[in-house]
Amino acid sequence: MNKTENKEPEPREIKTLLEWTSASRPFKRRDRDYFTTIAAIVFLIGMILLFIKEFLLIGVMLALMFVSYVLATVEPEKVDHKITTEGITTGGKSFLWVEMKEFYFTNKWGERVLNVNTKLKFPGRLMILLGQEEEKMIKEEIGKYISYREEPINTWMDKAALWLQKKVPLDKDS
Repeated sequence: MNKTENKEPEPREIKTLLEWTSASRPFKRRDRDYFTTIAAIVFLIGMILLFIKEFLLIGVMLALMFVSYVLATVEPEKVDHKITTEGITTGGKSFLWVEMKEFYFTNKWGERVLNVNTKLKFPGRLMILLGQEEEKMIKEEIGKYISYREEPINTWMDKAALWLQKKVPLDKDS
């Protein structure tokens, strides 16, 4: 037997390439009109569901209305993000480069967002706020491991959400 055949590969050193802290999600403080619009929509749909005796769906709608209220009033926490030679760590969860497909940048309420599509069922997409970090540096480091897209590939769910957002604006600048 040859000694090189039984030799285990040496562990690779994991280096941190970039590190920053930002909010865990985009945040926009909402006004009274936003909550009034949501309440009116939930009330109208709730009345229809009450006539057809769909009490479970009424409960689900009320729960979603509560989640919407909480997300619009509670400011997000700060989380640490790290790009390493092994992958991306965000909010204490690590994702390997082999689990990722491509990345692109978007804007959400004046914040730059790094979007990383994954091969995983959940999460299918990592959305990481850049905060004060430079987009160019992130693009350069991540581009070594996965491909960059200028334009995102919109899934049917993305297209449906955009269509609904255009048809039912919940606030003035939607």
